[in-house]
Amino acid sequence: MADALAVVGIVANIIQLVDFGSRVLERLEEYRSNLGEIPEVFLHIKTELPVLLDALCQTKVAIEAGCMQDETKKALLPAVKGCGVQIKTLDDVIAEMLPASDDSWVRRRRKAFQSLRRDAKVGKITAVVRGYIQTLTYHAAASSSLLKTPLAVQTLPYPAPSSTVPFRRDPHFIDRKIFTEIKYKSQQSASRVALVGLGGVGKSQIAIEYAYRVRDESPTTWVFWVHAGTRARFEEGYRRIAEMTRMEGWDNPKVDILRLVRNWLCDESNGRWVMIVDNVDDSDVVFPPLDRTQAIGSDKSGQAAESLSDFLPQSPNGSILITSRSRDVAYRLTGSHTYIREVKPMDEGDALALLRKKLSFDANEHNAIELLQALDYMPLAITQAAAYIEQRAPRMTISRYLDEIRKSDHDRARLLKKDMGDGRRDGRVSNSIITTWQISFEHIRKDLPTAARLLSLMSLFDRQGIPESLLHNRYQRDEDKDVDFEEDIHTLISYSLVEINAGGNEFEMHRLVQFSMKKWLELYDKLDGWKWTYVMLMDDNYPVGLYENWTVCQALFPHAQTAVAYRPTDIKPLEAWASVLFKAAWYTSEMGNYQAAQEMGLSALEAREATLGAEHPETLASISRLGSVLRGQGKYEEAEAMHRRALEAKERVLGEEHPDTLTSINNLGSVLERQGKYEEAEAMHQRALEGYEKVLGLEHPDTLTGINNLGLVLSRQGKYEEAEAMHRWALETREKVLGLEHPDTLNSINNLGCALERQGKYEEAEAMHRRVLETREKVLGLERPDTLNSINNLGCALERQGKYEEAEAMHQRALKGYEKVLGLEHPDTLNSINNLECVLESQGKYEEAKKMNRRAR
Repeated sequence: MADALAVVGIVANIIQLVDFGSRVLERLEEYRSNLGEIPEVFLHIKTELPVLLDALCQTKVAIEAGCMQDETKKALLPAVKGCGVQIKTLDDVIAEMLPASDDSWVRRRRKAFQSLRRDAKVGKITAVVRGYIQTLTYHAAASSSLLKTPLAVQTLPYPAPSSTVPFRRDPHFIDRKIFTEIKYKSQQSASRVALVGLGGVGKSQIAIEYAYRVRDESPTTWVFWVHAGTRARFEEGYRRIAEMTRMEGWDNPKVDILRLVRNWLCDESNGRWVMIVDNVDDSDVVFPPLDRTQAIGSDKSGQAAESLSDFLPQSPNGSILITSRSRDVAYRLTGSHTYIREVKPMDEGDALALLRKKLSFDANEHNAIELLQALDYMPLAITQAAAYIEQRAPRMTISRYLDEIRKSDHDRARLLKKDMGDGRRDGRVSNSIITTWQISFEHIRKDLPTAARLLSLMSLFDRQGIPESLLHNRYQRDEDKDVDFEEDIHTLISYSLVEINAGGNEFEMHRLVQFSMKKWLELYDKLDGWKWTYVMLMDDNYPVGLYENWTVCQALFPHAQTAVAYRPTDIKPLEAWASVLFKAAWYTSEMGNYQAAQEMGLSALEAREATLGAEHPETLASISRLGSVLRGQGKYEEAEAMHRRALEAKERVLGEEHPDTLTSINNLGSVLERQGKYEEAEAMHQRALEGYEKVLGLEHPDTLTGINNLGLVLSRQGKYEEAEAMHRWALETREKVLGLEHPDTLNSINNLGCALERQGKYEEAEAMHRRVLETREKVLGLERPDTLNSINNLGCALERQGKYEEAEAMHQRALKGYEKVLGLEHPDTLNSINNLECVLESQGKYEEAKKMNRRAR
């Protein structure tokens, strides 16, 4: 009886010990997943403990099989109890030494210092455990020899369905409303569903969560995980399946593991299974080209190695979920676009929820959203940024991280290249978002070099609205044969590196993809060459800022702005760069964006002076354009100096009657008029007009501009009838030559209205101003300086007629616009304040008028 109790006691002890030991191992693995590699002192015990648990299991089997003598059982009981003591001690040390994910940094530091004193203790536990392993293994082996059938080949219980997913479940997972679709499509017999998208967009994380949900909902279903990055890793995944299921022949070192597992999966008697095939990015891994199969591998008979895709079974008792960066690979595996689900970056709400879950402190929502925008809502980038901030808190905050990522490309790359570790990602690949995408770049460069070059060029554009028309024939090399743009762009879209608009003629890229691509080009010393290609391309396609080109200028302006950062060093590309900036500055000044126009114009001028010389016609054109921008900013003295400089040089280089010289005379007259130098301004405009009429003819747009400007200066001098005649002449001809809605035509209507108002023809003036305001709002927009001038002028015409309330509303609207567009100190803003003061006084609102008066001082 006592012997029987001893047997029960030792078996019960073993069962408890195996359970407890398994939980200790889980704690060590959880630590590694949460916080990176475990301390070195635990590495040996983490290796030895599973061996101990296996030895205990062998001992239990031998006892239950009745092949162990009673004396042996009694002798082993102290050893089993000793194992329990060591495992309990180890558990206590783990709790004392290893920080938990929710520990404060102070507690983590304290545990780190304590661990230094516990190294010897862990080492001692490891040594004792090794002794118990030897004892248990020896007695189990000796007992098994008493059986007719060796213990090693006895029939063990059939293993229950379980999972080979190598990652723990993410407690911070954000449900992206995708599982219903996956589940529905996976219910069909022998289904294959693929998740495709950029690296780091969360495909594998969705697959991990899906695997756990399958096990929760169906414990009788096997769940297998196979990494398909290389053939070796695919085989490793299949070997793990064989070990887990203990299928016949799994431990035979000579067995064809791929064929063995495929056959087992196809056998419906083995039950239902779900397989996740992760990272199927390289088509050559799963579909070796026919001419390379011999190189990839062959069996002893010389037969070419089979494609890995042949070992993915299509049996009714199983389903496969695939993750891939390549839509093409996904299609070849699923056979239908219906079973491909693109995973896009998170929306703002999900991204914000993820960031908040990853941080242990409350995040300022405004700063958090700015960070998410900077990271393109990419889950991997968000997770890595959160880990970086969390590890360095409280010194590192979201706002400080944002400052650093915006500081320079160097700092941005430094932060985005950080690998903060992630226990739920494959430990053999980098967690850096830049490195993750550069793997895709390498795949493309290897498989289709022309597509890689197309991506190189596209990475230099603004990320949105990349026109197809600008890409053709700009990325190929002379040695390229049979370049197929459609094949190249399809490859980039397949890898989710590029998206296409609904019209099919423009493309879009994520800003971080572009940044990563440029860093990749920089790594291979190719970035400068592509910058020069881009600058030359933009110079060939960006037109001058004339009204008829505004539609094209507007569409390409973001791409011209991007070129500002690509200043070349060689002379020819530098000339092209200056030309792009000159034309873009021209357009944006016409839109009233004077600050951007000034910055681009100055850069263009400096480059042209350096490459072409101070008196080259293109350099002089830059000086003139910069003078016009300064006039638009209300910097009249600086503008006058620029126009005089341009005029003197043009007279000397081009001659007095050259159209460009006449334009400088006209520009100088306009800035003089703005300063109240009316007589000198009139003389300039008379001279310009005479030259235009002689050189260009009476109906040339420049001649009509000369007539318009002469009318303005005449009106300023009180010569209203002459001014009216000039404006009517200009208006009638502009309507005929340029059309009713051309900005120059609208200028003539506006100026005629002002001339009529000064003569007391208020109703006619009001009609003119209403007409031009309505058209300017339609053609130019609500916040263009010319539109604001029309609002202001209409207000003046209304005030003259005693329509004070409506006039006040107009002046309030004009003032708000001027302050926003031109700034508080611009002359037009100050004039608007004065006009509002007058209309307030006219209504007896003296206190409000005084406030306006004080603002204008």
